[in-house]
Amino acid sequence: MSTFPQRAAGELLSDEERQPCEVWTRVMGYHRPVASFNTGKKGEFLQRRHFEEDACDLGRRRAQALAA
Repeated sequence: MSTFPQRAAGELLSDEERQPCEVWTRVMGYHRPVASFNTGKKGEFLQRRHFEEDACDLGRRRAQALAA
């Protein structure tokens, strides 16, 4: 059983209840925390473009290629 208080969906935490979240990313074949990046690498990380495979239609193309 969880000891965490139950919250309604969409309910926000107060500042006292928040905790930092460590973000990791894959760089040059291995994973590193973003907090350890130098200024230039942090800038590059923030400029990255994200995409959804379904929006790019890659999922359907991959399924078609595997079926062929």
